[in-house]
Amino acid sequence: MRTRRIAFVFALIFLLLAACSQDEKTASPIEKQREIEIMKRVEPKAITRKITLTAVGDILIHDRVYNDAAVKDGYDFLPMLERVRPFLNNTTITVANQETMIGGEEIGLSSYPSFNSPLEVGHALKDVGVDVVTIANNHTLDRGEPAIQQAIRNWEAMDMMYTGAFKNEKDSETLRIYQTDVGISVAFLAYTYGTNGIPVPDGKDYLVNLIDKEAMAQEITKAKDEADVVVLSLHFGDEYEPMPNDRQKNLAQFAADQGVDVVLGHHPHVLQPLEWVEGKNGNKSFVAYSLGNFLSGQDEFYNQIGGVLKLTISQTTGANGEEEIEVTKPKFMPTFVDFNNESNYRVLPMYQLTDKELEGAGGYYRDVREHMSQWMPEMEFVEG
Repeated sequence: MRTRRIAFVFALIFLLLAACSQDEKTASPIEKQREIEIMKRVEPKAITRKITLTAVGDILIHDRVYNDAAVKDGYDFLPMLERVRPFLNNTTITVANQETMIGGEEIGLSSYPSFNSPLEVGHALKDVGVDVVTIANNHTLDRGEPAIQQAIRNWEAMDMMYTGAFKNEKDSETLRIYQTDVGISVAFLAYTYGTNGIPVPDGKDYLVNLIDKEAMAQEITKAKDEADVVVLSLHFGDEYEPMPNDRQKNLAQFAADQGVDVVLGHHPHVLQPLEWVEGKNGNKSFVAYSLGNFLSGQDEFYNQIGGVLKLTISQTTGANGEEEIEVTKPKFMPTFVDFNNESNYRVLPMYQLTDKELEGAGGYYRDVREHMSQWMPEMEFVEG
């Protein structure tokens, strides 16, 4: 019986194949031509991938901040960041400007004017969702090479990507490229205007990247060759000034002309407006001149205000393989560093502030919104 069933199955398959073959042979030339034309009209579709980038400003850890974070067995900065955690860990990549070296207690903690911070600052940032830290700023050399090297060891131990200061020449020549799950790669570069008059040790330029257009142009070109997106962090501008100066404007234009996609500015310790800058090739770069203080011990009112910037970055691959990067949907959430008698430091979303926490909170919030969006009226503000 089994042999007959097998024979029957083979006979059935043979008849079906023969029928299909006959249909092909009997198809008219007109029908065949129509099929060919239909196939020609079915073109490959463009593919678009998207990621989100979040950025925050200066993390400037004064002694009153780390003293407030002191616990029995070290330091705990997490309570200071809990209210903003949801806005940092809901994104593809989050980048922060860590202005003070986290050399840790091993080399002695210190505050203004020569900073060195607990390594637990890094653990807290990692815990709330930060993926990349920029460490090129005017305080990079405050405690010399030992603090830089120890900070880098700490960043490496917690698997945190850092850029702008490096442990050796080879390290500085290795581009920081973040590979996302959707296939979009992002290069992070960072430079500072100076180091508060502290000279860079001879032969050790790798310890901190200084703003130099020629060197920057070369590295940007390299980054564009090796990554899909280029994010440039610049530590520049005048402290406490709410508007960018001419040098900031000039450097932003330079970055756009080089094809940089996003410029993140730091140093003024107050917020400065956001802007689109058109490059010489018609490209458009997103520029944040200053994101203000995210967490610090500075107690002047506008030094307590920073923010969380959110961008959507799209990569569209066309039918012919050409790729286009577009930065879209800028969003901003102003933040406020609240504290009481140099204790209980907390970073709070400004839209959540009540008059109990800040008298006249609603008016200040409206002022900040107007200030940040004056050159970008289409920008949305995160409120929930």
